[in-house]
Amino acid sequence: MATDAPPPSKTDPQLPSTEEFVEVQESAEFGELRRSYRSFAFPLTVAFIAWYLLYVLLSNYAGDFMGTKLFGNVNVALVLGLAQFLTTFLIAWWYSRHAAANLDPKAEAIKSRMEGGA
Repeated sequence: MATDAPPPSKTDPQLPSTEEFVEVQESAEFGELRRSYRSFAFPLTVAFIAWYLLYVLLSNYAGDFMGTKLFGNVNVALVLGLAQFLTTFLIAWWYSRHAAANLDPKAEAIKSRMEGGA
């Protein structure tokens, strides 16, 4: 099976020193990468946990509302429960797009510089 990757080199790659890791961690570029991640992940995490807790609280304390039939045997609880799954998948999809567009290029630039490629 042919690949486009070059064969592995016979020499061990030189790993960055602790000082180099600390230097990169303190750099503005790494700070921007961390801010990009946190500004996306933290608000979505808080929103999803709030949404989940709302569902749990409604299930426990608003039984009449959750038991309201919408059509046939489908009630509010079922629709909101299925919406939990939908929002989980939507958030994962949205994060993967965000990471591919905003996080991965910055991380790859830092990685290549750390490995001596830039």
